[in-house]
Amino acid sequence: MREFKNISSGIWSLLVTFLFITQVSAQEFSLINGESSLTVFGTSSLHDWHIEAEAQSGSIEFRDASNCVIKACRVKIVSESLKSGKRSMDKNTFKALKTDDYPNVLFQLVEVKELEDKGNGKFKVRTIGDLTITGVKKRLDLDFIVEITDEKVSLTGEKNIKMTDFNIDPPTALFGTITTGNDLTIKFTTIFR
Repeated sequence: MREFKNISSGIWSLLVTFLFITQVSAQEFSLINGESSLTVFGTSSLHDWHIEAEAQSGSIEFRDASNCVIKACRVKIVSESLKSGKRSMDKNTFKALKTDDYPNVLFQLVEVKELEDKGNGKFKVRTIGDLTITGVKKRLDLDFIVEITDEKVSLTGEKNIKMTDFNIDPPTALFGTITTGNDLTIKFTTIFR
């Protein structure tokens, strides 16, 4: 009986140690909207244009933050927060994004494919994730740079997509005389604390 108590006590000690280590290394950070930026760049038959996200939220969770072992990452952008500074263009953007039916653009990390330690808390990360726009979910490759400090995590990268891949008809204006290009470039610096 005494031997059983010693074994039981040892198992409990191991379990408590394991839970403590798991709690210390698993960390979750929340997206800071005011410090983050996301800009969509496009073209038209008249001039190049861009829109910026004013409202985004999300989180990143690590199994081991010091080694950039990412467990999960989610980002949500309010579709009607994508603004150009020009009311008519914003109206066309919201119409193309069908914001009445699909109020958010969503990104969800699916898998980390490759991780390269660049030193000093900086990592190059190749991932696969699901991007959902106008209710259409597409799995895509996304590469970004992660910088980790004690209090902050930043993700910086860019991705090229096509509007038509998400069932978006490139907007037109002035009875079709101004047309928008199908190709978009999304550039982001996302800050989590």
